[in-house]
Amino acid sequence: MSGLHAVRVAARLRRELQSEVEMARGRYGEFKVLVDGYPVVDAGALAAVGVLPSGRKVVEAVRAALAG
Repeated sequence: MSGLHAVRVAARLRRELQSEVEMARGRYGEFKVLVDGYPVVDAGALAAVGVLPSGRKVVEAVRAALAG
């Protein structure tokens, strides 16, 4: 599920923010979003049980990080 969620979030970031998105495979249960190498979203231990941040929350965090 987290792989599919990551693909959907990446597509949403491309569409809504016109941002370059690079996906990297992580460990099982890992979900992080980095902007310029710094984490802006980290699902932490909850990702291992399938609790992931919504696409909206990810877009908001990335938008805020890009705004500076």
